[in-house]
Amino acid sequence: MTPLFTRREMLGSIGGGFGAVGLAGMLAQEALADSASPLAPKLPHYAPKAKRVIFLFMNGGPSHVDTFDPKPELTRHNGQAPPASLVKGGQAGRTLMGSPFKFEKRGKSGIEVSELYPELSTCIDDICVIRSMATDIPNHEPALLMMNSGNIQPTRPSMGSWLTYGLGSVNQNLPGFVVLCPGKPVVGPQLWSNSFLPGIYQGTHINNRSIDPKHVIPDVNNSRLSRDAQRKQLDLLNRMNVTHREARGNADPMLEARIASLEMAFRMQFEAQEAFDLSKETVATRGLYGTGDFADACLISRRLAERGVRMTQVYYGNDQPWDDHGDILNHRNHAKNSDRAIAALLKDLKSRGLFEETLVVWGGEFGRTPTSQGAKGRDHHNTGFTMWMAGGGVKRGHVHGATDEMGFVAVQDKVHVHDLHATILHLMGIDHEKLTYRYSGRDFRLTDVHGTVVKSILA
Repeated sequence: MTPLFTRREMLGSIGGGFGAVGLAGMLAQEALADSASPLAPKLPHYAPKAKRVIFLFMNGGPSHVDTFDPKPELTRHNGQAPPASLVKGGQAGRTLMGSPFKFEKRGKSGIEVSELYPELSTCIDDICVIRSMATDIPNHEPALLMMNSGNIQPTRPSMGSWLTYGLGSVNQNLPGFVVLCPGKPVVGPQLWSNSFLPGIYQGTHINNRSIDPKHVIPDVNNSRLSRDAQRKQLDLLNRMNVTHREARGNADPMLEARIASLEMAFRMQFEAQEAFDLSKETVATRGLYGTGDFADACLISRRLAERGVRMTQVYYGNDQPWDDHGDILNHRNHAKNSDRAIAALLKDLKSRGLFEETLVVWGGEFGRTPTSQGAKGRDHHNTGFTMWMAGGGVKRGHVHGATDEMGFVAVQDKVHVHDLHATILHLMGIDHEKLTYRYSGRDFRLTDVHGTVVKSILA
Protein backbone atom coordinates (compact mmCIF):
# COMPACT_ATOMS: atom_id res chain seq x y z
CA MET A 1 0.00 0.00 0.00
CA THR A 2 1.21 3.52 -0.78
CA PRO A 3 1.48 5.36 2.56
CA LEU A 4 -1.25 7.92 3.17
CA PHE A 5 1.59 10.39 3.54
CA THR A 6 5.37 10.23 3.73
CA ARG A 7 7.54 9.97 6.78
CA ARG A 8 8.99 13.43 6.05
CA GLU A 9 5.49 14.95 5.90
CA MET A 10 4.38 13.21 9.06
CA LEU A 11 7.44 14.17 11.10
CA GLY A 12 7.12 17.74 9.85
CA SER A 13 3.57 17.99 11.13
CA ILE A 14 3.56 16.03 14.37
CA GLY A 15 7.16 15.48 15.40
CA GLY A 16 9.17 12.32 15.91
CA GLY A 17 9.39 9.84 18.70
CA PHE A 18 8.32 6.31 19.28
CA GLY A 19 4.66 5.51 18.88
CA ALA A 20 2.18 3.43 20.76
CA VAL A 21 1.24 -0.15 20.26
CA GLY A 22 -1.99 -1.92 21.03
CA LEU A 23 -0.52 -4.05 23.80
CA ALA A 24 2.94 -4.58 25.20
CA GLY A 25 4.53 -7.61 23.63
CA MET A 26 2.58 -7.51 20.35
CA LEU A 27 5.04 -8.11 17.54
CA ALA A 28 4.91 -7.01 13.94
CA GLN A 29 4.52 -9.69 11.30
CA GLU A 30 5.31 -7.56 8.26
CA ALA A 31 7.45 -4.51 7.59
CA LEU A 32 6.25 -1.46 9.47
CA ALA A 33 5.33 1.75 7.70
CA ASP A 34 8.18 4.19 7.01
CA SER A 35 7.64 6.03 10.25
CA ALA A 36 9.26 6.08 13.66
CA SER A 37 5.76 5.99 15.14
CA PRO A 38 3.47 3.36 13.60
CA LEU A 39 0.43 4.69 15.45
CA ALA A 40 1.11 8.36 14.82
CA PRO A 41 -1.87 10.17 13.25
CA LYS A 42 -2.05 9.81 9.47
CA LEU A 43 -3.85 11.97 6.98
CA PRO A 44 -7.15 10.51 5.70
CA HIS A 45 -7.96 10.32 2.00
CA TYR A 46 -10.44 13.21 2.39
CA ALA A 47 -12.01 15.32 5.11
CA PRO A 48 -13.67 12.96 7.61
CA LYS A 49 -17.05 13.40 9.24
CA ALA A 50 -16.01 11.32 12.26
CA LYS A 51 -12.73 11.05 14.15
CA ARG A 52 -13.51 7.95 16.16
CA VAL A 53 -15.87 4.95 16.34
CA ILE A 54 -17.71 3.44 19.31
CA PHE A 55 -19.23 0.10 18.30
CA LEU A 56 -21.86 -1.16 20.76
CA PHE A 57 -21.91 -4.84 19.89
CA MET A 58 -24.98 -6.84 20.93
CA ASN A 59 -23.36 -10.26 20.55
CA GLY A 60 -25.77 -13.14 20.09
CA GLY A 61 -28.08 -11.37 17.64
CA PRO A 62 -30.92 -9.07 18.79
CA SER A 63 -34.29 -9.51 17.10
CA HIS A 64 -35.11 -6.75 14.63
CA VAL A 65 -38.87 -7.44 14.76
CA ASP A 66 -38.81 -6.93 18.54
CA THR A 67 -36.66 -3.79 18.69
CA PHE A 68 -36.59 -1.36 15.74
CA ASP A 69 -38.54 -2.98 12.87
CA PRO A 70 -42.25 -3.27 13.77
CA LYS A 71 -44.29 -5.79 11.77
CA PRO A 72 -48.08 -5.48 12.25
CA GLU A 73 -48.65 -8.18 9.63
CA LEU A 74 -46.52 -10.59 11.62
CA THR A 75 -48.72 -10.00 14.64
CA ARG A 76 -51.87 -10.27 12.54
CA HIS A 77 -50.83 -13.70 11.25
CA ASN A 78 -49.42 -14.94 14.54
CA GLY A 79 -49.43 -18.75 14.75
CA GLN A 80 -49.94 -19.24 11.03
CA ALA A 81 -47.62 -20.85 8.52
CA PRO A 82 -45.31 -18.31 6.85
CA PRO A 83 -45.46 -17.68 3.09
CA ALA A 84 -43.58 -20.50 1.37
CA SER A 85 -41.69 -18.02 -0.81
CA LEU A 86 -40.07 -16.45 2.26
CA VAL A 87 -39.14 -19.58 4.18
CA LYS A 88 -35.72 -21.12 3.81
CA GLY A 89 -33.82 -23.90 5.51
CA GLY A 90 -34.56 -24.52 9.17
CA GLN A 91 -37.63 -22.26 9.29
CA ALA A 92 -39.72 -24.73 7.31
CA GLY A 93 -42.52 -26.13 9.47
CA ARG A 94 -42.41 -23.26 11.95
CA THR A 95 -45.13 -20.71 12.54
CA LEU A 96 -45.13 -16.94 12.48
CA MET A 97 -44.68 -15.27 15.85
CA GLY A 98 -45.69 -11.67 16.39
CA SER A 99 -43.70 -9.54 18.77
CA PRO A 100 -44.84 -9.61 22.39
CA PHE A 101 -43.56 -6.03 22.72
CA LYS A 102 -45.46 -2.90 21.78
CA PHE A 103 -44.05 -0.31 19.37
CA GLU A 104 -44.67 3.42 19.54
CA LYS A 105 -43.74 6.36 17.34
CA ARG A 106 -41.19 8.48 19.16
CA GLY A 107 -39.61 11.90 18.76
CA LYS A 108 -40.27 14.47 16.06
CA SER A 109 -39.18 11.94 13.46
CA GLY A 110 -41.95 9.54 14.48
CA ILE A 111 -39.71 6.48 14.19
CA GLU A 112 -41.29 3.45 15.82
CA VAL A 113 -39.30 1.94 18.67
CA SER A 114 -40.11 -1.05 20.85
CA GLU A 115 -41.12 -0.63 24.46
CA LEU A 116 -37.85 -2.42 25.25
CA TYR A 117 -35.98 0.86 24.81
CA PRO A 118 -37.80 3.66 26.69
CA GLU A 119 -34.60 5.64 27.40
CA LEU A 120 -33.02 5.17 23.99
CA SER A 121 -36.27 6.16 22.30
CA THR A 122 -35.79 9.66 23.71
CA CYS A 123 -32.68 9.88 21.48
CA ILE A 124 -34.32 8.54 18.32
CA ASP A 125 -34.16 11.93 16.58
CA ASP A 126 -30.36 11.61 16.68
CA ILE A 127 -30.32 8.06 15.27
CA CYS A 128 -30.22 6.60 11.77
CA VAL A 129 -31.96 3.21 11.79
CA ILE A 130 -30.91 0.75 9.08
CA ARG A 131 -33.69 -1.83 8.67
CA SER A 132 -32.26 -3.60 5.63
CA MET A 133 -29.07 -5.22 6.87
CA ALA A 134 -27.98 -8.61 5.51
CA THR A 135 -25.05 -10.94 6.05
CA ASP A 136 -23.93 -14.22 4.49
CA ILE A 137 -24.45 -17.01 7.02
CA PRO A 138 -26.84 -17.37 10.01
CA ASN A 139 -24.30 -19.03 12.32
CA HIS A 140 -22.53 -17.19 15.10
CA GLU A 141 -18.89 -17.86 14.24
CA PRO A 142 -18.91 -16.85 10.55
CA ALA A 143 -21.38 -14.01 11.16
CA LEU A 144 -19.26 -12.59 13.99
CA LEU A 145 -16.17 -12.78 11.81
CA MET A 146 -18.00 -11.13 8.90
CA MET A 147 -19.26 -8.25 11.04
CA ASN A 148 -15.88 -7.67 12.65
CA SER A 149 -13.43 -8.43 9.84
CA GLY A 150 -15.39 -8.57 6.57
CA ASN A 151 -14.80 -12.28 5.99
CA ILE A 152 -16.35 -15.49 7.32
CA GLN A 153 -12.92 -17.10 7.77
CA PRO A 154 -10.66 -16.27 10.76
CA THR A 155 -7.87 -14.99 8.53
CA ARG A 156 -8.50 -11.26 8.14
CA PRO A 157 -7.77 -8.16 10.24
CA SER A 158 -10.59 -6.65 12.25
CA MET A 159 -12.16 -3.31 11.38
CA GLY A 160 -10.50 -1.65 14.37
CA SER A 161 -7.12 -2.88 13.18
CA TRP A 162 -7.78 -1.52 9.68
CA LEU A 163 -8.82 1.85 11.12
CA THR A 164 -5.71 2.22 13.27
CA TYR A 165 -3.53 1.02 10.40
CA GLY A 166 -5.04 3.61 8.07
CA LEU A 167 -5.38 6.55 10.46
CA GLY A 168 -3.13 5.93 13.44
CA SER A 169 -4.21 7.25 16.82
CA VAL A 170 -4.36 10.72 18.33
CA ASN A 171 -3.12 9.61 21.75
CA GLN A 172 0.29 7.94 21.73
CA ASN A 173 -0.04 6.90 25.39
CA LEU A 174 -3.08 4.66 24.93
CA PRO A 175 -3.92 1.82 22.53
CA GLY A 176 -5.60 3.01 19.36
CA PHE A 177 -8.13 0.15 19.41
CA VAL A 178 -9.73 -0.96 22.68
CA VAL A 179 -12.20 -3.83 23.17
CA LEU A 180 -14.33 -3.95 26.32
CA CYS A 181 -15.88 -7.33 27.05
CA PRO A 182 -16.49 -9.00 30.44
CA GLY A 183 -14.95 -12.27 29.32
CA LYS A 184 -14.86 -13.33 25.68
CA PRO A 185 -17.52 -13.69 22.99
CA VAL A 186 -17.80 -16.70 20.71
CA VAL A 187 -14.69 -16.88 18.46
CA GLY A 188 -12.82 -14.70 20.95
CA PRO A 189 -9.67 -12.65 20.22
CA GLN A 190 -9.88 -13.26 16.49
CA LEU A 191 -12.71 -10.70 16.47
CA TRP A 192 -10.22 -7.93 17.30
CA SER A 193 -7.18 -9.49 15.65
CA ASN A 194 -4.62 -7.70 13.49
CA SER A 195 -4.14 -10.94 11.47
CA PHE A 196 -1.49 -10.16 8.82
CA LEU A 197 -1.31 -6.44 9.64
CA PRO A 198 1.61 -5.48 11.91
CA GLY A 199 0.98 -6.57 15.48
CA ILE A 200 0.79 -3.01 16.80
CA TYR A 201 -2.71 -2.77 15.31
CA GLN A 202 -4.10 -5.61 17.43
CA GLY A 203 -7.07 -4.61 19.60
CA THR A 204 -6.44 -4.40 23.34
CA HIS A 205 -8.98 -6.51 25.21
CA ILE A 206 -10.09 -5.14 28.59
CA ASN A 207 -12.16 -7.37 30.85
CA ASN A 208 -14.58 -4.81 32.28
CA ARG A 209 -16.25 -7.19 34.71
CA SER A 210 -14.48 -5.40 37.54
CA ILE A 211 -12.66 -2.22 36.57
CA ASP A 212 -9.65 -1.62 38.79
CA PRO A 213 -7.63 1.18 37.17
CA LYS A 214 -4.39 -0.10 38.71
CA HIS A 215 -4.81 -3.56 37.22
CA VAL A 216 -7.04 -2.97 34.19
CA ILE A 217 -4.21 -3.96 31.84
CA PRO A 218 -2.36 -6.97 33.34
CA ASP A 219 1.38 -6.72 33.95
CA VAL A 220 1.71 -3.16 32.68
CA ASN A 221 2.81 -1.78 36.07
CA ASN A 222 6.37 -2.14 37.32
CA SER A 223 6.23 -2.71 41.06
CA ARG A 224 10.01 -2.68 41.58
CA LEU A 225 11.35 0.38 39.76
CA SER A 226 10.47 4.06 40.03
CA ARG A 227 9.40 6.00 36.95
CA ASP A 228 12.83 7.64 36.60
CA ALA A 229 14.60 4.30 36.96
CA GLN A 230 12.33 2.73 34.35
CA ARG A 231 12.97 5.63 31.97
CA LYS A 232 16.74 5.21 32.29
CA GLN A 233 16.49 1.45 31.83
CA LEU A 234 14.25 1.84 28.79
CA ASP A 235 16.55 4.44 27.22
CA LEU A 236 19.53 2.12 27.63
CA LEU A 237 17.64 -0.83 26.21
CA ASN A 238 16.45 1.30 23.31
CA ARG A 239 20.00 2.38 22.43
CA MET A 240 21.08 -1.26 22.44
CA ASN A 241 18.15 -2.24 20.23
CA VAL A 242 18.82 0.60 17.77
CA THR A 243 22.47 -0.42 17.51
CA HIS A 244 21.40 -4.01 16.90
CA ARG A 245 18.88 -2.90 14.27
CA GLU A 246 21.28 -0.62 12.40
CA ALA A 247 23.89 -3.35 12.23
CA ARG A 248 21.35 -5.46 10.36
CA GLY A 249 20.24 -2.88 7.84
CA ASN A 250 17.22 -1.46 9.70
CA ALA A 251 15.06 -4.27 8.33
CA ASP A 252 13.76 -6.11 11.37
CA PRO A 253 10.03 -5.36 11.87
CA MET A 254 9.90 -7.69 14.87
CA LEU A 255 12.49 -5.58 16.66
CA GLU A 256 10.75 -2.36 15.64
CA ALA A 257 7.54 -3.59 17.21
CA ARG A 258 9.37 -4.70 20.36
CA ILE A 259 10.90 -1.24 20.75
CA ALA A 260 7.48 0.35 20.32
CA SER A 261 5.84 -2.10 22.72
CA LEU A 262 8.30 -1.31 25.49
CA GLU A 263 7.78 2.42 25.01
CA MET A 264 4.01 2.01 25.02
CA ALA A 265 4.03 -0.17 28.13
CA PHE A 266 5.99 2.52 29.96
CA ARG A 267 3.54 5.26 28.97
CA MET A 268 0.43 3.19 29.65
CA GLN A 269 1.34 2.77 33.31
CA PHE A 270 0.29 6.34 33.90
CA GLU A 271 -2.32 7.44 31.37
CA ALA A 272 -4.18 4.12 31.13
CA GLN A 273 -4.83 4.09 34.86
CA GLU A 274 -6.34 7.56 34.70
CA ALA A 275 -8.47 6.78 31.65
CA PHE A 276 -10.10 3.79 33.33
CA ASP A 277 -10.59 5.44 36.73
CA LEU A 278 -14.36 5.92 36.92
CA SER A 279 -14.07 7.42 40.40
CA LYS A 280 -13.07 10.66 38.68
CA GLU A 281 -16.59 10.98 37.24
CA THR A 282 -19.22 12.96 39.10
CA VAL A 283 -22.05 11.28 40.97
CA ALA A 284 -24.47 12.79 38.47
CA THR A 285 -22.62 11.29 35.50
CA ARG A 286 -22.39 7.86 37.11
CA GLY A 287 -26.09 8.03 37.83
CA LEU A 288 -26.81 8.93 34.20
CA TYR A 289 -25.25 5.68 32.98
CA GLY A 290 -26.47 3.40 35.73
CA THR A 291 -24.61 0.40 37.10
CA GLY A 292 -23.27 -2.87 35.73
CA ASP A 293 -20.57 -4.11 33.37
CA PHE A 294 -22.15 -2.67 30.25
CA ALA A 295 -22.89 0.70 31.85
CA ASP A 296 -19.29 1.00 33.03
CA ALA A 297 -18.04 0.06 29.56
CA CYS A 298 -20.19 2.74 27.91
CA LEU A 299 -18.85 5.35 30.30
CA ILE A 300 -15.28 4.19 29.68
CA SER A 301 -15.88 4.42 25.92
CA ARG A 302 -16.75 8.10 26.36
CA ARG A 303 -13.59 8.64 28.44
CA LEU A 304 -11.52 6.93 25.76
CA ALA A 305 -13.18 9.03 23.05
CA GLU A 306 -12.14 12.16 24.94
CA ARG A 307 -8.58 10.88 25.03
CA GLY A 308 -8.21 10.21 21.33
CA VAL A 309 -8.69 6.43 21.09
CA ARG A 310 -9.58 5.70 17.47
CA MET A 311 -12.00 2.81 18.02
CA THR A 312 -13.66 1.36 21.10
CA GLN A 313 -15.78 -1.74 20.79
CA VAL A 314 -18.15 -2.54 23.65
CA TYR A 315 -19.51 -6.08 23.81
CA TYR A 316 -22.81 -6.37 25.65
CA GLY A 317 -21.60 -9.43 27.56
CA ASN A 318 -19.67 -12.65 27.65
CA ASP A 319 -20.37 -15.45 25.16
CA GLN A 320 -23.61 -14.73 23.17
CA PRO A 321 -26.20 -13.27 25.57
CA TRP A 322 -28.73 -12.03 22.97
CA ASP A 323 -29.07 -15.56 21.53
CA ASP A 324 -32.63 -16.12 22.78
CA HIS A 325 -33.62 -19.43 21.19
CA GLY A 326 -35.74 -20.48 24.15
CA ASP A 327 -37.70 -17.36 25.06
CA ILE A 328 -37.68 -14.02 23.26
CA LEU A 329 -38.98 -12.41 26.45
CA ASN A 330 -35.36 -12.60 27.66
CA HIS A 331 -34.80 -9.64 25.33
CA ARG A 332 -36.50 -7.54 27.99
CA ASN A 333 -33.65 -8.20 30.42
CA HIS A 334 -30.94 -7.51 27.83
CA ALA A 335 -32.58 -4.26 26.81
CA LYS A 336 -33.06 -3.22 30.44
CA ASN A 337 -29.36 -3.79 31.08
CA SER A 338 -28.30 -1.69 28.09
CA ASP A 339 -31.03 0.90 27.41
CA ARG A 340 -30.08 3.48 30.02
CA ALA A 341 -26.35 3.28 29.36
CA ILE A 342 -26.69 3.66 25.58
CA ALA A 343 -28.98 6.67 25.92
CA ALA A 344 -26.58 8.14 28.49
CA LEU A 345 -23.64 7.69 26.13
CA LEU A 346 -25.37 9.55 23.32
CA LYS A 347 -26.48 12.37 25.60
CA ASP A 348 -23.09 12.58 27.31
CA LEU A 349 -21.26 12.78 23.98
CA LYS A 350 -23.59 15.61 22.91
CA SER A 351 -23.16 17.56 26.14
CA ARG A 352 -19.36 17.41 25.80
CA GLY A 353 -19.25 18.37 22.13
CA LEU A 354 -18.07 14.92 21.04
CA PHE A 355 -21.19 13.64 19.30
CA GLU A 356 -20.63 15.18 15.87
CA GLU A 357 -17.14 13.67 15.60
CA THR A 358 -17.97 10.29 17.12
CA LEU A 359 -19.67 7.56 15.08
CA VAL A 360 -21.73 5.30 17.35
CA VAL A 361 -22.78 1.96 15.84
CA TRP A 362 -25.26 -0.47 17.44
CA GLY A 363 -26.06 -4.04 16.38
CA GLY A 364 -25.18 -7.72 16.51
CA GLU A 365 -23.92 -10.28 14.03
CA PHE A 366 -27.44 -10.91 12.63
CA GLY A 367 -31.12 -10.73 13.60
CA ARG A 368 -33.68 -13.33 14.63
CA THR A 369 -36.40 -15.18 12.74
CA PRO A 370 -39.96 -13.89 12.38
CA THR A 371 -40.99 -17.49 13.03
CA SER A 372 -40.99 -19.16 16.41
CA GLN A 373 -38.45 -21.67 17.61
CA GLY A 374 -40.03 -23.91 20.17
CA ALA A 375 -42.87 -22.19 21.98
CA LYS A 376 -41.46 -18.68 22.50
CA GLY A 377 -37.95 -18.39 21.05
CA ARG A 378 -36.47 -17.17 17.78
CA ASP A 379 -33.65 -18.66 15.71
CA HIS A 380 -30.76 -16.92 13.91
CA HIS A 381 -31.64 -14.79 10.90
CA ASN A 382 -29.31 -13.25 8.32
CA THR A 383 -31.36 -12.08 5.30
CA GLY A 384 -32.90 -9.04 6.96
CA PHE A 385 -32.12 -7.37 10.29
CA THR A 386 -31.55 -3.98 11.90
CA MET A 387 -28.60 -1.90 13.02
CA TRP A 388 -28.36 1.79 13.79
CA MET A 389 -25.78 4.55 13.70
CA ALA A 390 -25.60 7.98 15.31
CA GLY A 391 -23.33 11.02 15.23
CA GLY A 392 -20.28 11.16 12.98
CA GLY A 393 -21.91 12.36 9.77
CA VAL A 394 -25.06 10.22 9.46
CA LYS A 395 -28.60 11.52 9.10
CA ARG A 396 -30.57 12.10 12.27
CA GLY A 397 -34.06 10.77 12.83
CA HIS A 398 -33.84 8.73 9.64
CA VAL A 399 -34.89 5.20 8.61
CA HIS A 400 -33.04 3.52 5.77
CA GLY A 401 -34.34 0.48 3.90
CA ALA A 402 -36.98 -2.06 4.79
CA THR A 403 -37.67 -5.75 5.13
CA ASP A 404 -40.80 -7.39 3.76
CA GLU A 405 -44.06 -7.12 5.71
CA MET A 406 -43.16 -10.16 7.81
CA GLY A 407 -39.50 -9.25 8.42
CA PHE A 408 -37.86 -12.10 6.50
CA VAL A 409 -35.84 -10.40 3.76
CA ALA A 410 -34.36 -6.97 3.07
CA VAL A 411 -36.44 -5.80 0.10
CA GLN A 412 -35.60 -2.10 -0.07
CA ASP A 413 -32.13 -0.51 -0.14
CA LYS A 414 -30.35 -3.62 1.11
CA VAL A 415 -27.16 -3.01 3.10
CA HIS A 416 -24.67 -5.87 3.23
CA VAL A 417 -22.00 -5.90 5.95
CA HIS A 418 -19.44 -4.94 3.27
CA ASP A 419 -21.52 -1.83 2.55
CA LEU A 420 -21.66 -1.01 6.25
CA HIS A 421 -17.87 -1.27 6.50
CA ALA A 422 -17.39 0.86 3.39
CA THR A 423 -19.68 3.51 4.87
CA ILE A 424 -17.93 3.53 8.26
CA LEU A 425 -14.55 3.94 6.57
CA HIS A 426 -15.99 6.70 4.37
CA LEU A 427 -17.24 8.62 7.40
CA MET A 428 -13.75 8.33 8.88
CA GLY A 429 -12.27 9.85 5.73
CA ILE A 430 -11.07 6.63 4.12
CA ASP A 431 -11.77 5.32 0.64
CA HIS A 432 -12.37 1.62 1.34
CA GLU A 433 -10.94 0.65 -2.05
CA LYS A 434 -7.67 2.43 -1.33
CA LEU A 435 -7.05 1.18 2.20
CA THR A 436 -5.06 -1.92 1.27
CA TYR A 437 -2.22 -4.05 2.60
CA ARG A 438 0.07 -6.23 0.53
CA TYR A 439 0.25 -9.76 1.89
CA SER A 440 0.99 -13.16 0.36
CA GLY A 441 1.22 -11.76 -3.14
CA ARG A 442 -1.99 -9.72 -3.25
CA ASP A 443 -3.57 -6.55 -1.90
CA PHE A 444 -6.15 -7.09 0.84
CA ARG A 445 -8.76 -4.68 2.17
CA LEU A 446 -11.53 -4.74 4.79
CA THR A 447 -14.26 -4.96 2.15
CA ASP A 448 -12.35 -7.46 -0.04
CA VAL A 449 -13.68 -6.86 -3.59
CA HIS A 450 -17.12 -5.74 -2.40
CA GLY A 451 -18.81 -2.83 -0.66
CA THR A 452 -20.61 0.36 -1.67
CA VAL A 453 -20.89 3.46 0.47
CA VAL A 454 -24.52 3.96 1.53
CA LYS A 455 -24.69 7.60 0.52
CA SER A 456 -28.37 8.02 1.33
CA ILE A 457 -27.69 7.83 5.08
CA LEU A 458 -24.98 10.50 5.01
CA ALA A 459 -25.87 13.87 6.48
